[in-house]
Amino acid sequence: MLTWKLPKLLGIQQVPKVFHEDSILFGYRHPRSSATDCIISVFHMTNETLNIWTHFLPTWYFLWKLLALLYTLDVWTDRYAWPLVLYMVSCCLYPFASTCAHTFSVMSVRARHICFFFDYGALSLYSLGSAIAYSAYVFPDRWLNSSYHQYYVPLAVANCVVCTGISCYSRLGLPFLHYNQDTIDRFPETERPRLSKVMRVLAFAYPYLFDTVPLFYRLYLCTGEGCTDNDACATHRWHIGLAFLTGFLFATHLPERLAPGCFDYIGHSHQLFHVCAIIGTHFQMEALITDMSQRQSLLTAAAPLPSFIHTVGAIWMSIVVSLALITAFSLALHWKPKTCSKSKQS
Repeated sequence: MLTWKLPKLLGIQQVPKVFHEDSILFGYRHPRSSATDCIISVFHMTNETLNIWTHFLPTWYFLWKLLALLYTLDVWTDRYAWPLVLYMVSCCLYPFASTCAHTFSVMSVRARHICFFFDYGALSLYSLGSAIAYSAYVFPDRWLNSSYHQYYVPLAVANCVVCTGISCYSRLGLPFLHYNQDTIDRFPETERPRLSKVMRVLAFAYPYLFDTVPLFYRLYLCTGEGCTDNDACATHRWHIGLAFLTGFLFATHLPERLAPGCFDYIGHSHQLFHVCAIIGTHFQMEALITDMSQRQSLLTAAAPLPSFIHTVGAIWMSIVVSLALITAFSLALHWKPKTCSKSKQS
């Protein structure tokens, strides 16, 4: 019989260290929750509830925007629209992956790691989707068809894969070498949490900074003709401001570090950075749609239409390699070294 009663919430001292959140003292779910308990917890107030809802609801908003776009554009034959469609698909995937990670990460220690491996992969894929859209619609006029423009998307693919690997590595280290089924709490998250945090911040921040180079140049450095000053620029600035605020909240754990225990359920940095990230993505999406519309005649005349390899091909290549990395990191959690079994038999 299904019951909607959530098991008793726990304090930070009652859950394993891997489940600890900086300056969050109460509201933890049981670290061996069932899938049913995880789903039920979505409708109860825990320290993860708003983390879940602040990404679950926007997933449906972005999906609605994507479906509306598919209804209005001929995406099968209009290559000019492909980058925007792929970008919007990535906007649906990253909050959905985050929702699943925050919902089911308390089923076990291994489940927690695997959930966030997929979360990191989705974030990296979103950075690639942004790069593909920026390459098609945002580059300033004077940079079109430059060598940098031609190598921009291939470099973004490499960034996506490398940053997926770094963010997964930041949890436990190298699969099979640093951890396995018997040893899953050695390095680096539990022994060196600050190093783990720095690696994760860099893995998230670097792709964004790389993606935004042409936009930074267009908005703040470019002067004279060929700088593409249009209605999208103000919206781009809102997105950039929110992106930096998102990174600041993620890195500093404010405000809960100033008053541990006071923001366990409402108002802690993870909830705030979720909200800032979603609003920032909304502004980014609106700015891209504006650039796509207002610059279409110039872009289609001055630059080749987006190719399959630089759009769909780039996304699929990144998905395949990133999934291979995530699979390796995940399989290591279930791998039992042969030396251990031999010692037990003796």
